Amino acid sequence: MMQRPPPEDFSLKETRPHLGGGKLTGDKLTSTYDLVEQMQYLYVRVVKAKELPGKDLTGSCDPYVEVKLGNYKGTTRHFEKKSNPEWNQVFAFSKDRIQASFLEATVKDKDLVKDDLIGRVLFDLNEVPKRVPPDSPLAPQWYRLEGTKGEKVRGELMLAVWFGTQADEAFPEAWHSDAATVSGTDALANIRSKVYLSPKLWYLRVNVIEAQDLIPSDKGRYPEVYVKAIVGGQAQRTRVSQSRTINPMWNEDLMFVAAEPFEEPLILSVEDRVAPNKDEVLGRCAIGLQHLDRRFDHRPVNSRWFNLEKHVMVDGEKKEIKFASRIHMRICLEGGYHVLDESTHYSSDLRPTAKQLWKPSIGVLEVGILNATGLMPMKAKDGRGTTDAYCVAKYGQKWIRTRTIIDSFTPRWNEQYTWEVFDPCTVVTVGVFDNCHLHVGGGGEKNGKDSRIGKVRIRLSTLETDRVYTHSYPLLVLHPNGVKKMGEIHLAVRFTCSSLLNMMYMYSVPLLPKMHYIHPLTVSQLDNLRHQATQIVSMRLTRAEPPLRKEVVEYMLDVGSHMWSMRRSKANFFRIMGVLSGLIAVGKWFEQICNWKNPITTVLIHLLFIILVVYPELILPTIFLYLFLIGIWYYRWRPRHPPHMDTRLSHADSAHPDELDEEFDTFPTSRPSDIVRMRYDRLRSIAGRIQTVVGDLATQGERLQSLLSWRDPRATALFVLFCLIAAVVLYVTPFQVVALLVGIYVLRHPRFRYRLPSVPLNFFRRLPARTDCML
Repeated sequence: MMQRPPPEDFSLKETRPHLGGGKLTGDKLTSTYDLVEQMQYLYVRVVKAKELPGKDLTGSCDPYVEVKLGNYKGTTRHFEKKSNPEWNQVFAFSKDRIQASFLEATVKDKDLVKDDLIGRVLFDLNEVPKRVPPDSPLAPQWYRLEGTKGEKVRGELMLAVWFGTQADEAFPEAWHSDAATVSGTDALANIRSKVYLSPKLWYLRVNVIEAQDLIPSDKGRYPEVYVKAIVGGQAQRTRVSQSRTINPMWNEDLMFVAAEPFEEPLILSVEDRVAPNKDEVLGRCAIGLQHLDRRFDHRPVNSRWFNLEKHVMVDGEKKEIKFASRIHMRICLEGGYHVLDESTHYSSDLRPTAKQLWKPSIGVLEVGILNATGLMPMKAKDGRGTTDAYCVAKYGQKWIRTRTIIDSFTPRWNEQYTWEVFDPCTVVTVGVFDNCHLHVGGGGEKNGKDSRIGKVRIRLSTLETDRVYTHSYPLLVLHPNGVKKMGEIHLAVRFTCSSLLNMMYMYSVPLLPKMHYIHPLTVSQLDNLRHQATQIVSMRLTRAEPPLRKEVVEYMLDVGSHMWSMRRSKANFFRIMGVLSGLIAVGKWFEQICNWKNPITTVLIHLLFIILVVYPELILPTIFLYLFLIGIWYYRWRPRHPPHMDTRLSHADSAHPDELDEEFDTFPTSRPSDIVRMRYDRLRSIAGRIQTVVGDLATQGERLQSLLSWRDPRATALFVLFCLIAAVVLYVTPFQVVALLVGIYVLRHPRFRYRLPSVPLNFFRRLPARTDCML
């Protein structure tokens, strides 16, 4: 009998790594670079050489330096015909992998067949000094070159050799022994750690007011004029003007996303719809964004008239027609909004675009990216699986990328990064990727995409201040065949608050800048603008050197999360049910009280109810005291670690294979017509049930409206008469008496109850709704 494989462990594990060289005091670490484990490196800085002898027939040399330590070997770039070259390159060898006693720096002459030896310098590792940051950098020295037998040869080499940690300022720019199999300058740059900044994004508002003196080609018809605006890859258009004259009016807003530095102008064209799918351009104008007004609040900016130009083809040449057509617009860059490139549910930045509106920071976020374990092979190399992993973290406008660890399923990064925090209700995202752009062994997948291994989100408001959190997070990725654990990433996180008062104040201010509430954008506008913002950020970061790839940026920003998914829909439905479960439980408990399931509890509720009715001033204090006691009671079970992605909550562990295949389908679909037909029928069935529920809710609301609308004259007459009698009774009867009688009636014993619905419920269900008016 076959045994089922054990279920995968998707849990979060707390760890106790040896951070900061062990300088730990309680929950606070005291050394620099203290959220990571210290890693020792042997650093070699090759600065320059002088008076190198010629080796070629021409008497010149093409020098480069080879730094060798045991089986590891790094080389500088070579210079052609230069006897006094300057390299200024740094090499780093992990101390854990050193298997030699001597370091050899050899100067060679580049040749077509065999490189000639010029000279070398040997270092005994026992005599190499140790440097602890923030010590001053070690000064390089001149060393006389020696031959293979130890004899002095012509030429000198300037070097600096020392032992240090990853906190050394030379660490980011160094060639690492972990990348010994990587060749090529581009590939080497692609494995180093790097800090990126998102472009500064603005909302561009174009208020198209009117145009004057348009000249259509057919003067015998009323023109159907609209305005089309283009900024880079974004295009929008107004509706066709209702005033069909040569002076049309619109007064319509168009919104775009623009990024500094502004590279693309705003191009406007006024067009006349002369026939279906045929438009005639009546005039164009191009406006540079760098000269536009910048608005920080809701006060309107000045409007301006812009001249329109028109070009026609005469004898194959484009010629400009001079005429007096103009367009009246109000254009500004909105600095009072926050340009959303992430979902508001897990945004890392909520500040407005304009720096003038920023408030002081409230603290510092520090993240130590320690290591990963159990990574899955992501690609094949030499007939075996391999992974070249690196991490990307995003918070606010700052992105970081760690160095790539070549060919390892248990990479150790031990890199620490810091961000300023302006709002505690924000999320930092850390993703792990496989680098597919390396020239490995002379080949590589240069045109491939970096594969996603998984990501982690941590909400800062769930962290205690000044505490170091060290957890191993599962890296979960949803595949068409189900959720899969791709390994675990080990992080150390600390949120330090500079002012507790300022942080507490942040809970009282709106989540987004005030312009989002004074002049709100529609949901469809925000969705469209967020899509444009992610495309701009992706394009700009792809153009950095080395690039942060498009697929990486889109995965970190969760592009595509708005697409339909049966799994997500079910997950959201059960989330709603989970929220309502508390109310449902209270309702069931109250029903048990009313039915005297536990007579002692029911009697106590009667006593409490009578006390609150007699002393109504105790109602609110009792409610708040009860909530206080509940909060204190639940303090014992407070979460001890940051929340992480829950496969059960996401319904990732129970999703049907066809639902997953639908989720990973392209848009538009690429599946056969019979599968699409089946999915469409299933969607219609689910939508029908949702339609029924929404209709039922609408029916209850319309019944409430019909109480006084006289749609049912008899029902409204009964209700109006009841309201008059109730007003008279409540006027002459003390409120405590009414409340006491109603409460005792509701809590009456089951022998005084009837199985049939009550009279008020029967009356309400008989009220008319608008369902009978629907087709």
